[in-house]
Amino acid sequence: MDKVHYEVVEHDGGWAYKVGDVFSGRYASHDEAREAAERAAAEQRLPGATEDIEYQDKAGDWHEEVSQGKDRPETDVTG
Repeated sequence: MDKVHYEVVEHDGGWAYKVGDVFSGRYASHDEAREAAERAAAEQRLPGATEDIEYQDKAGDWHEEVSQGKDRPETDVTG
């Protein structure tokens, strides 16, 4: 099972959370950014419908696969 890590960091004169190299929007306080990261992490764990998906990898190649709605990642929040 995949794991998604949310990290709360100072960013752009305020606070944000990031996953990998991707930042959220800016929040005025650490607490606001932490709450938003906790909400996003919780939503990531919610089961959904099984769907066909398409995505492009870093090399620019397209892939098709079935995403099982119950196959949700583990998440955590730090910072």
